[in-house]
Amino acid sequence: MGGPVWALGTMSGTSLDGVDAAMVLTDGITVQEFGPHAYRPYTVAEREVIRAAFGRWPSDPGVADAAEVVENAHADVLSRFTGAEVVGFHGQTLAHDPRGRGTHQAGNGGLLAGVLGLPVVWDFRSNDVQMGGQGAPLAPFFHFACAQFVEQQMPLAFLNLGGVGNLTWVDPRQPVPEAHGAVLAFDTGPANAPINDLLLARRGIALDEGGILAASGTVDEGMVDGFLRHPYFYKMPPKSLDRNEFPALLSMVAALCDADAAATLTACVAAAVARGAEHFPTPVGRFLVTGGGRLNAAMMEALATRLRAEVHPVEAVGLNGDMLEAQAFAYLAVRVLKGLPTSAPMTTGVPAAVGGGQISRP
Repeated sequence: MGGPVWALGTMSGTSLDGVDAAMVLTDGITVQEFGPHAYRPYTVAEREVIRAAFGRWPSDPGVADAAEVVENAHADVLSRFTGAEVVGFHGQTLAHDPRGRGTHQAGNGGLLAGVLGLPVVWDFRSNDVQMGGQGAPLAPFFHFACAQFVEQQMPLAFLNLGGVGNLTWVDPRQPVPEAHGAVLAFDTGPANAPINDLLLARRGIALDEGGILAASGTVDEGMVDGFLRHPYFYKMPPKSLDRNEFPALLSMVAALCDADAAATLTACVAAAVARGAEHFPTPVGRFLVTGGGRLNAAMMEALATRLRAEVHPVEAVGLNGDMLEAQAFAYLAVRVLKGLPTSAPMTTGVPAAVGGGQISRP
């Protein structure tokens, strides 16, 4: 495998919307081209089977059922593609405890290799955890390749706003992502999760669509300042957190009306990102935002105000914010095949650059 190959990657996040799948032409170092992509939503029944297994480990009750749902859904969407030479299969994270029992992604890549007739790279996180890393985030090396693909000349940041927020500072002038000074990555704090939880609890809806409710409210800056006193913000990166690491957030805004509560939680997300940006090796003038948070106008405005920098969705440079993580695992699959590292001290805190992933062949 000397030259570039078409790789097909997948992602199924903790939101349990469904499976993203996307193709990338890459040699594992640079990205030459982006290919077709597809999305396969989970049914309500499938979602419930997976959700029932959250927090569980291999051989625990319900895990085999969840794995079967994950495998079938992935086989369904992956079988729609032609021309792929390797598949990067992330699986579905059920439990992540890097300093304890490890990390657990449901789904057997060996079964998929047999169904698809293609080599499948999977179990990307375990090796990093066993070597002393956090096992996350794994997208930063791909963010580095994307910065070079869109011909960025100066350091910039990728901000992913899912349930939690994470930042990747990138210097695209460096030769490879594992080089010292090429990337720094870490979780910033809560992102969409507390806002979604608030809206579900108070109004029975899944999210603040477009940030309309937050835009109509007033931010309680005293609460934002109190939020920033959480011990997490005093830790040096790289660092990572769980979706439920800030359980007091909803009780903090309990006395506020819906609009003010949404506005205050949105401001907390932006303030956490701004606090995180203080750790960058050098300041950046541009943040490229991926994940669902990029569709929230109130969030994007709060970020621009607090970061004092250009804040754009990744689509502004021609990237796909819905498929970036699936594309990342296509890229990482090729790196694994070529024996290249997939994480480094400044991404997961692993002591040295390390490769991950099992390879299953049909």
